[in-house]
Amino acid sequence: MGFLKSGDVISGREGTAFITIDGRNVPMFFLKNFEATIELQKGEVPVLGKRMNQQKVTGATGTGSMTIYKVTSEFAKIAIDYLKKGTVPAINVKITNDDPASSIGRQSTLVKNILLDSIVIAKLDIESETLDEDVDFTFDDADLLEQFKTPTLG
Repeated sequence: MGFLKSGDVISGREGTAFITIDGRNVPMFFLKNFEATIELQKGEVPVLGKRMNQQKVTGATGTGSMTIYKVTSEFAKIAIDYLKKGTVPAINVKITNDDPASSIGRQSTLVKNILLDSIVIAKLDIESETLDEDVDFTFDDADLLEQFKTPTLG
């Protein structure tokens, strides 16, 4: 039996992130963290002759969160544009995990059709050395563009 090589564990700091807002591709140099999750919705299925109900996946919901440094007006502009024009742009985010110290390669995930839950349009905080903001969102589609290779065990 082999063991996972510690060098193949992916560093959370290694990779890239790009946000596409209405076709404009913007590097997310201001990103502190990003997480997107697909939650499977299940329904109970009673089965004749079985005392326990079985489960069946009946749908899914995409939710996520990110924390960004307050060094961009991209998100505030989305909120103000909605107030003034009544439109929300199409938003996709591509996250690539790419640790050069790992032999498993890279993984790229495209999170599609993001809708932001709330947007900070102005902020001051005299007790904070840096300004950041938490952004929660939903999404309705995703693609796995690149996959990690299987690690070689030591």
